[in-house]
Amino acid sequence: MKIILVNERGGTRSFRFGRLSKALLGLCLIGMPVGAFLVGVNLPVAESDVFDSRTAKAWGKALRKQQVEIDEADQQAREQLTALTVKMAEMQARLTRLDALGERLVTVAKLDENEFQFGTAPALGGPEEPGEGSSAEFPFQQPDFMGAFEDLSEQIEDRQLQLSTIESVLANQQLQDEQFLAGRPISRGWMSSRYGYRTDPFSGRRSWHKGVDFAGKDGSDVVAVAAGVVTWAEDRYGYGNLVEINHGNGYKTRYGHNRDIKVELGEVVKKGQVIALMGSSGRSTGPHVHFEVYKNDRPVDPASYIRRNGR
Repeated sequence: MKIILVNERGGTRSFRFGRLSKALLGLCLIGMPVGAFLVGVNLPVAESDVFDSRTAKAWGKALRKQQVEIDEADQQAREQLTALTVKMAEMQARLTRLDALGERLVTVAKLDENEFQFGTAPALGGPEEPGEGSSAEFPFQQPDFMGAFEDLSEQIEDRQLQLSTIESVLANQQLQDEQFLAGRPISRGWMSSRYGYRTDPFSGRRSWHKGVDFAGKDGSDVVAVAAGVVTWAEDRYGYGNLVEINHGNGYKTRYGHNRDIKVELGEVVKKGQVIALMGSSGRSTGPHVHFEVYKNDRPVDPASYIRRNGR
């Protein structure tokens, strides 16, 4: 193999290579691009390039995670807002029912309508005082629906206080009505003997009768004329089977000559409750109930209480 080199001045120079030289020269020519490639592959990558790639991946992953959390928080907020809306509607309906009930009770109890005012906001007042977390250092303002909840809660509390007061008034009225002596001690029958002097049916002499007699059918109901506590429920001389009831405030009543007694000693009875069945036990000429009224342990004419109108 012969190689001719030409210089700038036009001169030439030739070289001859043998077979071994040819082989070495070929290897050099082939190895140069391969070596250049290997060198390029093994060159160290810049740290900044690696850092930028890893950071971008990490940030992308973090952003996707945060987006998922934001979506979940948004969904929870929407569900809570829906629940609060339903709760507020329930509270408003409850307040409406309380107002209607209160107005009805005021009418039934015949109370002063100006004293109990339902359907209007409760009257409030007082000097302004800084509350916890309400200074200029904490300018946070509650959402509007929280304020609406507080208003509803205050209105419901006001209605409940008024209803509690009305309940106490009605309970006292009911207790007074129950203890109010009025009416006859029988459901059926007629007055057969009045209070005061009369001719004794056994002796024929003029004697004092400290009660009134109501005659009727044997076994008919004998009822309490007022609520009270049973202080006697058995046989008693002259009365036969006797029921005595203490009504408080110095009043008590007696129901004599019963066939059967339907209450027990110490029992609390209501007004109009059946306490015995009419009979003719004791000193009696026939089925009737001997009715007495005592005030401060003294017998009084039952007629004034019998003629009373129930309250």
